[in-house]
Amino acid sequence: MSSFPPADQTSNTSFYSQSDTVNVSDILGNVDFGSAQIRELAGLGTGKLGEIEFVQVDDVPMTAGPIASRGVLDDLCYGTGTTYLAGLSFGGLWGLVEGTRGPNSNFKLRINTVLNSVTRRGPSIGNSCGILAMGYNGINGVITTIRGRHDAVNNIAAGALVGAIFKSTAGIRAMSVASVVCASAAAAWTYTFRHLQ
Repeated sequence: MSSFPPADQTSNTSFYSQSDTVNVSDILGNVDFGSAQIRELAGLGTGKLGEIEFVQVDDVPMTAGPIASRGVLDDLCYGTGTTYLAGLSFGGLWGLVEGTRGPNSNFKLRINTVLNSVTRRGPSIGNSCGILAMGYNGINGVITTIRGRHDAVNNIAAGALVGAIFKSTAGIRAMSVASVVCASAAAAWTYTFRHLQ
């Protein structure tokens, strides 16, 4: 039935003896990776009491206050992300309230109305808030770089400019209103931020 001859068990064991077998514990048994060896391999040295007290990520100093910042790009990313999420949440709640107030008595139609309202309001308001925050932080960074200091004047000017640019296609009146609203919001944020420090 089988064309292969039976394996000779004695010939296989003659090549290897029990003493030639190597286990993982044999390899790693004599290796000692204590904290001193790991610290030495990483090039950290031994500080006071052999502990690392502080590792600085980069050379850019962080600003003090409730929201630590490393600079313009950090503010741009953090501000855009948090403002987008806040706008998305607010728009979603607005859509939820708007959808539940509809005249539909059928449960499936009411659920469909709520979902449509949430998905229409949430992303729309979130995107608008994210664009405003990105423009505000970008303009604020440019003004800060040009003036060489970061103060309330930069924040209010950036708010006014981003509001005017955001509504620039809607006419002079809408531009003026958006500019005043965004400058007021920037002034309120600056005032609150200064008093939280």
